[in-house]
Amino acid sequence: MNAGAQTIFALSSGRPPAAVAIVRISGPRAAAAVQMLAGRVPTARMATRATLRDHNGGPLDDGLVLWFPAPASATGEDVAEFHIHGGRAVLAALTAVLSSFEGVRPAEPGEFTRRAFENGKLDLTEAEGLDDLIHADTEIQRRQAMRQLGGLLGDRARQWRAQIIEAAALIEAGIDFSDEGDVQGDLMAPALRTIAGLHGEITEVLAAEGRGERLRDGLVVAIAGPPNVGKSTLINKLARRDVAIVSPYAGTTRDVIEVQLDLGGYPVTVIDTAGIRQSDDPIEQEGIRRAQARAAEADLVLWLSDGDGTEHPWFGSVALWSVRTKADLAEEVAEPGGSSFVISAESGLGVVELIAAVQQFAEQYFAVGETSLISRVRHRTLLQKAALMLHCSMKPDLEPEFVAEELRLASVALGRLLGRVDVEDVLGEIFGRFCIGK
Repeated sequence: MNAGAQTIFALSSGRPPAAVAIVRISGPRAAAAVQMLAGRVPTARMATRATLRDHNGGPLDDGLVLWFPAPASATGEDVAEFHIHGGRAVLAALTAVLSSFEGVRPAEPGEFTRRAFENGKLDLTEAEGLDDLIHADTEIQRRQAMRQLGGLLGDRARQWRAQIIEAAALIEAGIDFSDEGDVQGDLMAPALRTIAGLHGEITEVLAAEGRGERLRDGLVVAIAGPPNVGKSTLINKLARRDVAIVSPYAGTTRDVIEVQLDLGGYPVTVIDTAGIRQSDDPIEQEGIRRAQARAAEADLVLWLSDGDGTEHPWFGSVALWSVRTKADLAEEVAEPGGSSFVISAESGLGVVELIAAVQQFAEQYFAVGETSLISRVRHRTLLQKAALMLHCSMKPDLEPEFVAEELRLASVALGRLLGRVDVEDVLGEIFGRFCIGK
């Protein structure tokens, strides 16, 4: 029996014990399983109370059964849901009965969503949106995932692909009827106008600086500076818990410490780095090397100092703010302004203002990303390829046969984006990230 003919089931709610557990089953044997367990297949899309029984007629649980016949279901197959009490013993008993059916097996991670994709219920960009929704930690990430799940990119890509196919059809018709005098020229002109318009649209989408992709991972803020200036104290204050060791001894932080924050709905990763100084300790030297490398890859560096005049190293083109620490101990401190801040991580002086500034930085940084169609590097790569093929198709004096071939390649790139052309190499990677039961 091939995988498509098998029936799968899984717990689709949280781990037991819980008040209610939802077990989902999908495939050709779903109706038979419902008939045996509940005594009948209930009315479609209506929650029906039933006593679930095992093969010997013994009661398993009193719960609800929902029935979604194909093709009007989440996976496009016959689907049923059992809403049962969420105890481990109840779940184990139901799982044992389902496993006893021939051709019924536990689902693999992402298998429900993969079947929905294979049955045309979702395209690949929408499936990726569902994955992003499952893993969203902040409100802004949730909103972006919902837009992708709703077809934000997929709908546009389908429209672009349809227009490319129409333009290619005009050009190929011109090739087929090239012996009809001026027919080829009449068909080539509207095709090239369509191609130019599509190239402009896709190029505009690609100009969104890649911040839609970054929204999935979050803004990276590095806290850097010499030893004992309050870096670990500040990150503990930001995290509202002790995540870094605070010590008066230089070199305490040897490796990079990361904390994920939600600042006004924006995902921000704050990293605490080893104190940057000259050291003979090889372990500390490695920590300092890693600190400088990671800070250079950040989106924003907060350079902390206590006013001793230590200059910061070069961090490339990364935005850098100067943060004067230990303000509660200083006799005289310059007023903050612009990208300069004065704080006391110990007492909290100025920390609220610093956090507010970082949040505003995140809002401005992701302002484009929130409305971007592109949320993954895979999307950008395939759109770049499609745009390149469209550009090549518009070269002056290019023979119609070569124009048609460039358009075919552009159509293939958009087909791969949607998951409808030659994408077996990426399906396992994408759906393998899903949790079991989704």
